[in-house]
Amino acid sequence: MSHLDTLAVRTPREVLTCYYQAMLDKSPDDLADLYATDAVHEFPFTSPGFPARFEGREAVRAGYRAAWGASPAEVQEVRRVAAYETADPEVIIAEHVVRGTLTTKATTFTVPGLLILHVRDGLITRVRDYMDSAGVAAARV
Repeated sequence: MSHLDTLAVRTPREVLTCYYQAMLDKSPDDLADLYATDAVHEFPFTSPGFPARFEGREAVRAGYRAAWGASPAEVQEVRRVAAYETADPEVIIAEHVVRGTLTTKATTFTVPGLLILHVRDGLITRVRDYMDSAGVAAARV
């Protein structure tokens, strides 16, 4: 039995909190463990060199391991602007601003974003991840 099987079922809001913590920790494993095995993570506003989507938990893990591992960006804060419950109890919409530094330049960055998380049985089944593409590109240089 996997450690995922022993976890209590989290609400979409609790999953969102864990998602933000994984970003702060720059942990692709903690992030991927929030996903169902067949989940889809989409980036409607993708930036150059970044895929439009990840299909499956292990693709999320590998994709974020590569992206975060190669990035000089260190996240200091994920400021929650708002989280919206929807008519669908499995969906939460969240606005946030990521603030951090580029270790290679000792400069700061801010990247606003919006997440639409679909959560079933405590695991993410789908994410639509809207990030400021220009801000992401600047934070990856």
